[in-house]
Amino acid sequence: MKIRDLMIPDPITIPKGTSIEEAIGVMKTNSIRHLPVVSKGKRLEGFVTLADLKQGLIPSMVADLSLSDLMIAKPITVEPDDDVEVAAKAIYNYKIGGIPVVEGGTLVGIITESDILRAFIDMMGVMTATSRVDVAVGDQPGRLREALQIINDHGGDVINVGMTAQDIDRRVYFFRLAACKTDRIRKALETGGFEVVAAMD
Repeated sequence: MKIRDLMIPDPITIPKGTSIEEAIGVMKTNSIRHLPVVSKGKRLEGFVTLADLKQGLIPSMVADLSLSDLMIAKPITVEPDDDVEVAAKAIYNYKIGGIPVVEGGTLVGIITESDILRAFIDMMGVMTATSRVDVAVGDQPGRLREALQIINDHGGDVINVGMTAQDIDRRVYFFRLAACKTDRIRKALETGGFEVVAAMD
């Protein structure tokens, strides 16, 4: 999945000369927590967050503190044709809530942790009526294929598969299934020598 599929295109922006109070007002009015700072032609100049602006509001009243002092002048950016994983890793590694999306230096969008979480929820089918079976598969060749076959043979329609990044000897796979009763599947897997960690109808 590409960032352009998830990003908010043409996001709300502010120019560099905006006051801190005005920037906070824009965020509150539009219920957003991040604002790209742009110059003419939507050239990205910086990036500000609501938390940074609130922190600088009082000091700006007693000292010569401006938006330029609070904004991130060289923010981490991504491009619209980057994979979503690029943005997800940056957000996780740098503990940030959003990233400007640029193309040739021009702002074309913004992607936030909420956008990535929404994509994850959609991919995992969490908000739809589904069942799940968590199985410790291990590292023996062909065991994942065996588990899938057992699930299919006993009425499980696999929607997607996730896995833990644990030690490979006890790697747990999460099989998301179309809504079904999992008792039969659980018993068949255990008969096949698999450890069923959890099952949810």
